[in-house]
Amino acid sequence: MTIQSSLSSLGLKLALLLSGTFVLSACDESVSTNLQLADQGVNPTYLVDESLSQANISNQALAVSHLSEAEQYLTTGEVYNPEAVIPPQCYTKTEGTNNPCYVCHQSYSAKELRPNAMNDGLIQGAYIFSDVGVTNSWKNLFVDRTELIKSISDEEIMEYVNQDNYGLLEEQMKSSSWTNNIPYIKDLELGQEAFDEDGLAKDGSHWVAYNYKPFPSTFWPTNGSTGDAMIRLGEAYRSINGEFSKDVYFANLALVEMAMKDIDSLSTSTIDENKVGIDLNNDGHLTQIKQIKKQSHYVGDASDKPLTKMLFPEQTELLHTVRYLGVDENGETVIPKRMKEVRYMHKHMLRSRESLLSSYYAERKEKHFEKLPRMVPAGDRGIANGYGWTINGLIEDKQGQLRPQHQQELAFCNGCHRSVGSTIDQTFSFARKVEGKDGWGYINLKSIKDVPSLGDKDGEFVTYLERVKGGDEFRQNQEMLAKWFTPNGKLNKEKVNALNNIHELITPSKERALKLNKAYRTIVAEQSYLFGRDVTLVEAKNVLKEVDESAVPINEAQRYVYDLRLNWEQ
Repeated sequence: MTIQSSLSSLGLKLALLLSGTFVLSACDESVSTNLQLADQGVNPTYLVDESLSQANISNQALAVSHLSEAEQYLTTGEVYNPEAVIPPQCYTKTEGTNNPCYVCHQSYSAKELRPNAMNDGLIQGAYIFSDVGVTNSWKNLFVDRTELIKSISDEEIMEYVNQDNYGLLEEQMKSSSWTNNIPYIKDLELGQEAFDEDGLAKDGSHWVAYNYKPFPSTFWPTNGSTGDAMIRLGEAYRSINGEFSKDVYFANLALVEMAMKDIDSLSTSTIDENKVGIDLNNDGHLTQIKQIKKQSHYVGDASDKPLTKMLFPEQTELLHTVRYLGVDENGETVIPKRMKEVRYMHKHMLRSRESLLSSYYAERKEKHFEKLPRMVPAGDRGIANGYGWTINGLIEDKQGQLRPQHQQELAFCNGCHRSVGSTIDQTFSFARKVEGKDGWGYINLKSIKDVPSLGDKDGEFVTYLERVKGGDEFRQNQEMLAKWFTPNGKLNKEKVNALNNIHELITPSKERALKLNKAYRTIVAEQSYLFGRDVTLVEAKNVLKEVDESAVPINEAQRYVYDLRLNWEQ
């Protein structure tokens, strides 16, 4: 039995007295109310569990005394880090010139009419932290794991990484004791084998895998993890007259891609316009097509739903697995069976741009007055981000099996999927999908070149390495520094530009991969995710423990404009 399932009742009851926080009632009605309030930018009202008693809590408190420090926070309900929405990367020692901040913090012209109106580009030049946030709570960054990993052999970690810890979920999810809404894709542990040539899941679940360029640089394999991403649209977007239609589905997927990227046409796998009933390439005929033009509305049973600029339609689901670093017989990085996490987002409400503007205004106002961020529980659906999405996840327990994430652990997710200026509908990867037909299918880094960010000329990763002056935000990836930088710290652009694909640039050696896997395995054993999930081999040196808000993070000359969308034509 996992920590979450065996101790959740205790954690809820201890929460009131030990942390001074009211306990959210588990009833569906209360969860629904909280989602509605969160999406209106209103703090939810928490309901007290009247069954609490001091005697019961005193007795139950004894049950947590043997747990690790992080586990005790989860089971007692005491909040460890109220500012978990500030990612570890925001504590980077930038020295005024090393700028990893620009890929997240951006402000765009109002003329673009983006739904994302966070406009936080000024954060590149100022620390705007609460009194709580100025202290770095991600203390796993300061752990030297050199001695901790010595007892783990290469053979042991290789065997561990290649084990399947996902397939067991199929039966667990059928149990009445399973209280989590994360969907299951058959054979997902096998990666590409779970999908056909168009990316459509073979199990009939209608999930579709897409190939995308990983976001710089936490999601580069050289910094600790591999991963993949899938999308599923609501049933109406997959059907016509109540029946599933692949033609309708892939037409709508292309329309979603155009809406998210704000473009007018795309290539697609063959679509029969006769089955859709719409002239999708605007040539005046209903034929089989491989190019689709933007339409005003979606098609099929979703024909009454208009496209909304840079917003997914309601009921869109996104699934992302974070995995260890697999190593094949040639020493190359591959995606293994074992998963560190399964991350899931469900768009339960489509909010208009005007509605979202009010939430961004409220968010900026709260930050100005240094109010702590709201974390809105959503029952077995995880947490709500206040912008129409619920976020949920699974993570490894001590034995390496996947368990539901605690709400405190999920709060970490809102750091990127709530109010970051560069995101498109609070997401990253889909807007970075390889364009059109070529982007449908399981992730394949060897098929992707270092194309520029939209509006730039040089490759996006080359530009990032040059601006950060390192291969990760903390500039501590020694292998990247040795491979791609000169001894005086200058990026060897000619060497990087000569590469055939990004796989050659952002994957680690076998030696580094095994060390990173071992280091993360120690975090799993500790269950110390509250203290940070970033894999560091030694104590981080270029990271602040305390932030001096009078300091300037990035000098004005080193602040940059950035668009996470990509120019696939260059």
